[in-house]
Amino acid sequence: MDDRFTPRPVARWYWAGAIVALLLGLLICLGYGVHVTTDPAALALDDRALYEAEPAWVSGAFGLTGAALTIGSILLILRRTAAEPVLLVSLGAVCVWFAGLLLVPQLRDLLMTPEIALAVVVVIITWTIFWFARHSRQRGWLR
Repeated sequence: MDDRFTPRPVARWYWAGAIVALLLGLLICLGYGVHVTTDPAALALDDRALYEAEPAWVSGAFGLTGAALTIGSILLILRRTAAEPVLLVSLGAVCVWFAGLLLVPQLRDLLMTPEIALAVVVVIITWTIFWFARHSRQRGWLR
C-alpha cells in the first residue's frame, strides 16, 4: 500500500513556505503596480520602447498572476483547499504572460537576457508555489 499521501501532521516548514509564497506574491503585485503607474516619458528610450510594445493583455496577465498568487498564498496560510485552484489560475496567468513575451514580435525583439531570465524565474516560482499547494493538499494539510 502506498502511504505517501496519507494525512499527516503539518510540517514545521509549511508555515515558512506559505509566508514566503505570500511575500513573493506581494512582490509581484508591487512590480505590477510600479509597471502600470510608470510614466513612459520618464523612461530611457530602450525601456520606453519595451514599455510601449507590451500589449495590455500581457500586462493584465502579469497583474492576474500577482493577484492570484497573493490570494492563493493567503489561503495557504489559512490552510484552505481553495488555495490549489487559485494558485492554478496564477500558474495559467503566468504562462499566458510568458507566452506573450515570447510570441509578440515587437516585444520579443526588444527583450534582453536579464528580462528573459527574470521572466523564467517568475514562472519557476509560480510553478513551485502551485506544487507546494498541491503537495500540501495531498498530505492533508489543507482543510
